[in-house]
Amino acid sequence: MGQRDLVLLTDHSSTEGSRDAMATAVRTLNGRAPVLLDARHFMTADADLTAGTGRIEADGAGSVRLVADGRVVTTETVVVYEIPPHRRPAFAHCQRLLRAHGVRSLGTDVQAWRAATEKDLTVACFTRDGIPHMPTITLSRPSPEAAAEAFEQLGGDVWARPCVGMGGDDVFHVTTHAQLAAAARYYADLGVNWLIARDARNFTADGRRHQYRVVVLGGRVVRVTEHVQPDPDAPCNECRGAVSILLDVDELPPGLGELAVAATKSVGLPLAGVDLAAESGGVVFEVNVHPAFGRTRGVEQVAVPYIAAHLRP
Repeated sequence: MGQRDLVLLTDHSSTEGSRDAMATAVRTLNGRAPVLLDARHFMTADADLTAGTGRIEADGAGSVRLVADGRVVTTETVVVYEIPPHRRPAFAHCQRLLRAHGVRSLGTDVQAWRAATEKDLTVACFTRDGIPHMPTITLSRPSPEAAAEAFEQLGGDVWARPCVGMGGDDVFHVTTHAQLAAAARYYADLGVNWLIARDARNFTADGRRHQYRVVVLGGRVVRVTEHVQPDPDAPCNECRGAVSILLDVDELPPGLGELAVAATKSVGLPLAGVDLAAESGGVVFEVNVHPAFGRTRGVEQVAVPYIAAHLRP
């Protein structure tokens, strides 16, 4: 392999599709395909995964040797992407090795990934740094009385979600005590901590939910989409029925771009997809470690500049 070859390290069990977009960007910029390696080879054991046998070793200044699945690859640049939230703790050791060996690999800080992945930690970062967000309370197997008290404290109109999740899974709009009790039982059965946040009242004039996904790279907004959800009780995600509309960056309401940049800095990520709304004074819902690209201009707007940032001397 030459010095400009690049390794693309992703979880090959993921079906999200960002891996293909990243590979296209590498071919566009580098003139040849990346070396594709399955990140699971470098993960420690978790609930549904045995420990991988891959190794990462230093091999000269700024280069590493990755050994996995009978292959040995030496490179100075490793792009990490499409690691599902539930797998990120098992990948932390690999992140630490990449940083320790000085390889070019953006966004591999373990604490930053945790701060964005674990939504209770995200809220703590936002509170510390003054990032506007909806009032939120974290719950861990609460008593019915404690859950009801938190629900009333937030006005009796909240969104419940697990502290770690993806794509609007296991997220509920809760407006009654019966719904709250059902959510509490659901999360208890899953064995997960959860949180409730006051509803942002982010409605269009005709009553549809809407919010923005703003992708930030290196302190600059590179992509903006608006998500419109006809069901006011469903999460504003495409996989939950929302329609995604690609916007020009200057179509974002004033102040939201700066808010998105501030949110990424709060959790410590160089690249992130920030979900936020203009209502309630402008609030951030969450920061996504590995934003999906969508079907329109995702390679051009996100993947190419992200790969380019790895290739700069």
